[in-house]
Amino acid sequence: MSNDAKRFAGEKAIEFVEDGMIVGVGTGSTVAYFIDALAAWKDRIAGAVSSSEQSTKRLRAHGIEVLDLNATGTLSLYVDGADECDPHRRLIKGGGAALTREKIIAEASERFICIIDPSKQVDVLGRFPLPVEVIPMARSLVARNLLRLTGGQPVWRDGVVTDNGNLILDVHHLSIVDPVGMEREINQIPGVVSVGLFARRPADVVIVGADPPRVL
Repeated sequence: MSNDAKRFAGEKAIEFVEDGMIVGVGTGSTVAYFIDALAAWKDRIAGAVSSSEQSTKRLRAHGIEVLDLNATGTLSLYVDGADECDPHRRLIKGGGAALTREKIIAEASERFICIIDPSKQVDVLGRFPLPVEVIPMARSLVARNLLRLTGGQPVWRDGVVTDNGNLILDVHHLSIVDPVGMEREINQIPGVVSVGLFARRPADVVIVGADPPRVL
């Protein structure tokens, strides 16, 4: 997918930013275009809360102040991408290994805007491997439970350590017909920090990059 689609989506999301806001900012290649567009607003917003060290560096490079979520309280707006999006705006996220912080900021935000290129739209979630962040000592235990619970194949994302110091298991070969139920069940496995299903708290608005962008 061309970078134009990602740029169209990222720049469209600026329309949801208002003066004085503290903006929640996600992670990934599409979000990078949003951050670049947000730079023009740096003197009009109160700052940003970032979901990853990667995004924090990009925000600060543009002169945008990055704030601690503990100090900001509820956010008005969160903008992030996704690896998959179904027709109900439920998502798979975590390809960039930032799913836990992303889920925290989404939960803390009144409005969650998801920006994607058209290739991320699916009828049923699961074509993209489902990321699960796990405590390192529980990696094998969680993998066995994921195999039993989902029927998918968990694969350790070797060499990847999250910003929280944890590991990622990617569950392949899924067709997720009940995203809310699967999110709930995986969260109950001891050793799981977070699962990359954003179904209980889906996106409120999805922007699909095109010329012109489509708002769902």
